[in-house]
Amino acid sequence: MRLVLTKYGWPQVVIFPAIVLGAMILVARLSSLVPRLSGWAIISIEAGLAVVLIWVLSFFRDPDRLCPQETNLLLSPADGRITNIEIVEENNFIGTTALKIGIFLSIFDAHINRSPCNIKVERITYRQGKHKNAGNPHSGRVNESNDLFLVRTDSPEDKLVVRQISGAIARRIVCAIREGQKLTGGEKFGMIKFGSRTELYVPARENVKCLVQVGDKVKAGLTPLVRYE
Repeated sequence: MRLVLTKYGWPQVVIFPAIVLGAMILVARLSSLVPRLSGWAIISIEAGLAVVLIWVLSFFRDPDRLCPQETNLLLSPADGRITNIEIVEENNFIGTTALKIGIFLSIFDAHINRSPCNIKVERITYRQGKHKNAGNPHSGRVNESNDLFLVRTDSPEDKLVVRQISGAIARRIVCAIREGQKLTGGEKFGMIKFGSRTELYVPARENVKCLVQVGDKVKAGLTPLVRYE
């Protein structure tokens, strides 16, 4: 099985494995420089470093996905676990009450962000902030974040918001799109490095049905979060 790494991972996808490999070579050298160091100790350290190397490479994996094409669906913008579903006031862009769905991305999830549907990017707003635990639903209020204000290009032409939120470990939000750009449903637009959170906001109406529950595992570009009825 071929492991494809995301272009959004540079330069970490080169630097971190290089550091781990360097450490593995150094540990191997210790076996001859420090005769008292047991063989089992060397093997244990090397095995631990090998696991770290595999994790670093898998973190930046870019799985190939065949995304649903139904225009009445809003797909998950991230891999992870649903932590909160609530009705909130979203006056920055949507201008009314909105259904908010929060997704926590652990360090073991793929971290590629994808468009929830066919959209046009109206505005992108980056905000500096703290780096609290992204598993907390309230972290989106205070943490570093990047808001994508989107308009559906299919009917209904709703305004949507996707928020990329950094976490306690994540220190780098990647957003590789620009204002005015159009994306298709499931198209990749960026990532958040090393544990993070992504939120989707959609106008709360009777014909908007939430398809997930708190605790559900979802995959970006594959799992429908909302259906227009």
